[in-house]
Amino acid sequence: MFLSRVYSILLFFTGLVLVAGCSGYEKLLKSSDYPLKYEKAVEYYNSEEYVRAATLFDQVASVYRGTTKADTVYYYQAKSYYMQRDYILSGHHFNNLAINYPNSVFREEAEYMVAYCYYKLSPRPSLDQENTEKAIAAFTIFMIQNPGSERVTEARAYIDELRNKLVQKSYMNGKLYYNLGDYKASIIALQNSLNDFPDTEHREELMFLLLKSNFLLAENSIVQKQSERYQDTVDEYYSFVGEFPESQYRREADRIYETALSVIGSTDILSEQ
Repeated sequence: MFLSRVYSILLFFTGLVLVAGCSGYEKLLKSSDYPLKYEKAVEYYNSEEYVRAATLFDQVASVYRGTTKADTVYYYQAKSYYMQRDYILSGHHFNNLAINYPNSVFREEAEYMVAYCYYKLSPRPSLDQENTEKAIAAFTIFMIQNPGSERVTEARAYIDELRNKLVQKSYMNGKLYYNLGDYKASIIALQNSLNDFPDTEHREELMFLLLKSNFLLAENSIVQKQSERYQDTVDEYYSFVGEFPESQYRREADRIYETALSVIGSTDILSEQ
């Protein structure tokens, strides 16, 4: 019974403290004492109360614009949103800091964090890669503007990771059109992938799918267009076997080549290759 009463009393006083804290915060939001708001915002940030910190920094940001504390306000404002995993707003405020206060002690970190926020927003390869491309561009700009930074090594590593994501996206797009049977679109997507990422680990497969897409497009074309498209197939065959003579796809590639030759009436034979 005694312990139960003690527990109830503790809960009561804890509730009073919370209510008082909330009441004080609500009064602070309505206050025009901006130095106090700034001071409390920093306290909330250091106490890991990032929602309250961000709200107060939002309120004082315009007041401190142009003052010696402006860049510090922007910095904590951006960090408060970052700690909430709101990478859109965080990146926005870091960008404002980097642009408006180029001489700030926070500038280098802000430029890096703009890129890093885009990195955090970059989705898996199957989705739209706009933020991936923005992250690559931002990291590249960071390295150009801060060549001596300790963060350059990390930036390069992130660029490699992000670039690989674009490679995977490009590869998946090419295969998607092929699997859908849209061979015109497949040819364009596969060729773009090979042009954009010539060193891709999927090069052999992409080149084979390009060969096969040309063949299937020719096979499903009207008679008037078949000869030209089968000739394109033969050209892709030469490119493919020239680069991958021992390919795992060689046997099927040879069958495609022979079929294409028979249609266009070529006198070339496979053994001469």
